[in-house]
Amino acid sequence: MKFKLSSGLFIFLTPVLLWLFLLIVIPQIELLLMSLRGENNLGEPIWTFANYLHFFTEEIYWYTFVRTATYAIIVTVLTFIVTFPVAFYITKVVSKRLSVFLTILLLVPFWVSELVRVYGWMILLRESGVLNHIMLSLGLIDKPVEMLYNDISMIMGLVYTSMLFMVVPLISSLEGMDDSLIEAAHDLGASKWTIFTRIVIPYAAPGITSGSIVVFMLALGNYLTPNLMGGKNSLWFTEQIYNQFIASFNWNQGAAFGFLLLLLSSLIIWVGLKMSKQQLGRVLS
Repeated sequence: MKFKLSSGLFIFLTPVLLWLFLLIVIPQIELLLMSLRGENNLGEPIWTFANYLHFFTEEIYWYTFVRTATYAIIVTVLTFIVTFPVAFYITKVVSKRLSVFLTILLLVPFWVSELVRVYGWMILLRESGVLNHIMLSLGLIDKPVEMLYNDISMIMGLVYTSMLFMVVPLISSLEGMDDSLIEAAHDLGASKWTIFTRIVIPYAAPGITSGSIVVFMLALGNYLTPNLMGGKNSLWFTEQIYNQFIASFNWNQGAAFGFLLLLLSSLIIWVGLKMSKQQLGRVLS
């Protein structure tokens, strides 16, 4: 019986381990090795850290990363602000049957690709789009307003494309919270703000942290939304990586930038976990 159990576990884990090893571990190792390759003055291949030093010596590169990380944090905070009331309403206010229906409504827009959803926003916000047409018809504006290709529209697009990855962990965390905790606090005279900050937020902290990690990583590594909604001046770090690989054909430099993105984003997440006093194992459990 013990042999059958271990054999069955091995059969189920083998595809997962192969997927992780072939599509994540090996590419990351190759990315690291590629980032350390270079050439000397004679054109001979050598091992060097020059590709990494280039990131710190060129202002445009580290400035772009700092800008990207800052906006990714802003997107994460805004996504939480938007989705937490929705998750709380679904889990604690409406009936069970209605909560299932509302959850399905949240999932429906994400059944289509990110490209389609981003183009939907572009149709709404462009100069000849729906919003400009409505405002012109109502006489609110004299000429079309360009609402695309700026940081605000880019952040809005990133928040929209990341909402699902925040709301699902929040719903999962809040569903497990006993309603009697809120009722007892209310009966003892606690204000709504006290209940929210002393009971609801601490209980939902693992879901908030896990959702924030996913949203931050997705926003930091997003290429499509900043490029389409932010325009040429979006200055997103993934665009720098794309330019090194595709435009400049400098794969060694692009690999260094990609590995730096992994290292620096992991460092930011580690700092965030320390500041929030959360443990990664508890968050992922």
